[in-house]
Amino acid sequence: MGLTALKGKKSKKKIARAKVRTGANAAPIEQGLESVQYYFQNEVSRKDAIEQVKTYVKNTFSKQEARYILSNPEYKLLPSYYSAATAFFINSNLQDDKLPYWQEALQKRMTDIIESGKVLYNEKQKAKKDSANVITLSPAQRLQKKISNTIMQDLLELEDDWIDGKESTINLYDRFKFHGLAGSATLPVRGVVEGWLLDYEDAYHKRCDQAVEGYSHLKRSELNRRIKACNDMLSDLDSIKAATKASRTIKVKRPKSADKQVAKVKFKKEDNDFKVVSINPVQIVGKTRLYTFNAKHRELSMFYTDKPSGFEISGSTIKYFDKEQSIKVRLRKPMDILPLILDKTPNQIQKELSNLSVKVNTPNGRLNEETLLLRVLDK
Repeated sequence: MGLTALKGKKSKKKIARAKVRTGANAAPIEQGLESVQYYFQNEVSRKDAIEQVKTYVKNTFSKQEARYILSNPEYKLLPSYYSAATAFFINSNLQDDKLPYWQEALQKRMTDIIESGKVLYNEKQKAKKDSANVITLSPAQRLQKKISNTIMQDLLELEDDWIDGKESTINLYDRFKFHGLAGSATLPVRGVVEGWLLDYEDAYHKRCDQAVEGYSHLKRSELNRRIKACNDMLSDLDSIKAATKASRTIKVKRPKSADKQVAKVKFKKEDNDFKVVSINPVQIVGKTRLYTFNAKHRELSMFYTDKPSGFEISGSTIKYFDKEQSIKVRLRKPMDILPLILDKTPNQIQKELSNLSVKVNTPNGRLNEETLLLRVLDK
């Protein structure tokens, strides 16, 4: 083909196609903040919404405060899509008459989570310092991570279903059991559900103009359905907490071994005047009847307990004796009574003591250097 033929043909000019705008970039900013908020709630992905909040935090707060805020779980950074839309408006240097109200609310929300983020940030930094290669999470961090990766994801899916117009519900009691979560995990979940409930009730009962506008696209029947769903979820959380408390293992304090219980006990090993030698105090532990004699004051004491595990000793004190059935008497002639205590049955001893004209008192259970340990019995 010659040069003249080529000159006769017109070449087609290529026209570049405009890129389709999606996500936050396609927000109807020319229609104002309310339209952008509505658009964010229905058209913007959670990931893009959170990115807008993160950008706002980095541009608004100091570097250290931003670190603390962004250390919080993502569900705390996105209390609502309205907050993300507000952050987008601020990030884009846009203006609207209603922006100051939402900006103040967003600022307060982010300020409120600085302290919780500070704790998580410091724990993370400490873990990095302790080990350069391995990050060890504290029990609180592990629980928070598990909550964020399990039950919080279930709630986010439920919220997405509601945004898409689906009438979905969730059984939190079953989901907690499925994820292996206990009552300690209910607090952050309760915060999310109570936040939803407050918004829906404000819109349903028309207590808040912003809530009414934000959920104006929902019928009252749907608002009422969501209120009931939130109350059902809160009831599930109460049941989970009660079930955890009921199944909690109660630690039963085991008594010390007999030799440890009597390690510091004070008593008189032998008395030559009354010709009595004390038994080993180890024998007292676990028995139900004990006879002692105070050599200085000539006081005979009989301790009795109906506790199945018998006596215990703490320091130099007899524990768990029955004060109604235990007695203490002052003997005028100890040498007539002490041999009976060492040889007779409890009934025979009781009969002999009842024949004495003495005042009967209640022992205090304390042993001392003048106390002779006469005898112990299992009945």
